[in-house]
Amino acid sequence: MSFHRIAYEALEVCNAVDLDAIEAAIALTDLTPGALALDIGCGNASVSIRLAERFGLSVEAVEIDPAIIDLARDRVVSAGLDGRVILRKGASPEVLAISSPYDLIVALGVIEPTGPGVRAPRAMLEGLRAHLSPGGWLLWGDLVWLDEPPGPLRQLVELNNLYTDHDGWRAAADAAGFEVVSAALSTQARWDRYGDTMQAAVYAWLDANPTHPDAPAIAGRAHQLKLMFDFGRGVMGFGLYLLRNPD
Repeated sequence: MSFHRIAYEALEVCNAVDLDAIEAAIALTDLTPGALALDIGCGNASVSIRLAERFGLSVEAVEIDPAIIDLARDRVVSAGLDGRVILRKGASPEVLAISSPYDLIVALGVIEPTGPGVRAPRAMLEGLRAHLSPGGWLLWGDLVWLDEPPGPLRQLVELNNLYTDHDGWRAAADAAGFEVVSAALSTQARWDRYGDTMQAAVYAWLDANPTHPDAPAIAGRAHQLKLMFDFGRGVMGFGLYLLRNPD
């Protein structure tokens, strides 16, 4: 059991964005049923399921956490999409290295999606663009700095990836060779709901399982993330970017 296994079961999407916003972005593409999509860090599989159900895409969903991929598998089977959504346990660089180009890559809140040490915005986007078919699409979503963060907050948040502001993400996409088709920020209310939903689910679990061997680690992670959300309110947000590979 882990913080994210509990939190992801409570969330609609495992990031601070609505499923309807994701669907609206995909509706702007020229993707047709049967197009090949990769959902990196699929979490609870809600995005993969919507891509298959609403748009008829053939989806490969990759997730490295074994507890979370079990959650994803249960939801895919319950949706009757076993076979149309293929779940792969592992790291996305391993999947990308052995796969044909994709018509769509979805990467929402992912860590080093193209390989260890590749953390800068432009470098990550360039790496993913190399795995898209000509005219293919990348739906990228990630943390956005709404204002210059205090040094300790930046240091804590950027342990895994480097982040930028809304204009910086668009500039990075342009520098990586993408056409930016749409770019939107989640509202503060949506950001707050994301954090509050995770915290409520995890603290409810802790109340119900005080003697569970994983409870101390889960409580520590919950406390850390609560401090981050509280300290970063008005400074941290989430951006969703639909990018087209013109080549």
